[in-house]
Amino acid sequence: MSDVLYVTKETLEQMKIDLQRMKGVERPAASRAIAEAREKGDLKENAEYDAAKEAQGLLEARIKKMESDLANARIVDITTIDTSKVSILTIVTLTNLGTKKQVTYQIVSEKEADLKAGKISVTSPIGKGLLGKAVSDVVEVQAPAGTLKFKIENITA
Repeated sequence: MSDVLYVTKETLEQMKIDLQRMKGVERPAASRAIAEAREKGDLKENAEYDAAKEAQGLLEARIKKMESDLANARIVDITTIDTSKVSILTIVTLTNLGTKKQVTYQIVSEKEADLKAGKISVTSPIGKGLLGKAVSDVVEVQAPAGTLKFKIENITA
């Protein structure tokens, strides 16, 4: 998975902090849990040991994924964004042509996506459908709920 991950500088810093926490705090804690479970006797019938080993495996997978994400991360500077078309970090105001409701989304990376905060992933169906489009374009998006039609009203940074 060598997909480029576009993030803001703040998100990149938070990812680094999370990785350090996993390596410096969670990894030693997982090792201690395994050691404590090992002391309790027969490993063949020790559910606590099995659970600790599984938790350690999941943590190591998360660490590996975070390291990969950091290696593929590219910082996007919000001040250099072209607002003539929809791209990552642009803020897009849309009108849903089916319901006539207006919504505003910021197009962000998967790591930053938070629908409650109005941030949708560039890899989501709506995010993919909007990329490269301009103001007044009508966009048809294949979503799990069916085909949605949006008109782009405004694009800002």
